[in-house]
Amino acid sequence: MLKKVYMTFFCIIIFSAIEVVYADPQPPTFEEKYAEGGYKSVEDAVKEFENHFKCTVKLPTILPSISFTHKYGKFFEDKEYKMNDDLSIRFVNKDIKENLFKIDIRPPKNKLDFEGTKYTLQDGTKGIYFEHQIFNFFVFEKNNLQYILGIYKGVANKVPPEMLVKIANSI
Repeated sequence: MLKKVYMTFFCIIIFSAIEVVYADPQPPTFEEKYAEGGYKSVEDAVKEFENHFKCTVKLPTILPSISFTHKYGKFFEDKEYKMNDDLSIRFVNKDIKENLFKIDIRPPKNKLDFEGTKYTLQDGTKGIYFEHQIFNFFVFEKNNLQYILGIYKGVANKVPPEMLVKIANSI
């Protein structure tokens, strides 16, 4: 009798611990992955940023000379600390993961300071180029906003600092 009670108790524990998990037969698409991360169209994200900060965002008319299949934008409002608000724009290639160019735009109150090689834009604006672990960056201020251009290190040899300066000049 005691053996039956233990066996029943054991079965209850084992079977109650089994969780049924249904796998989604379709993994998320490339586009859905970005949407899950809060990305949307560049135009919609820019509008959100402009409406929030009562400003006008100018984007470059020149992009790096590597191919992109998609572009996404995301406005992040730091409601807790009020110091990390920014607009993130990503140019990506679905088939060539290394082709990644990003533009982060911050209001002056949230600007970040960097050190690196100094460059001067055509209008006299000063910019700084520096290399980081995953991206190479060019940072400058224009139209009362801080722009941070970043190119993935895997393709940085195709997009040298002078190209980032040229992109910055196109704003």
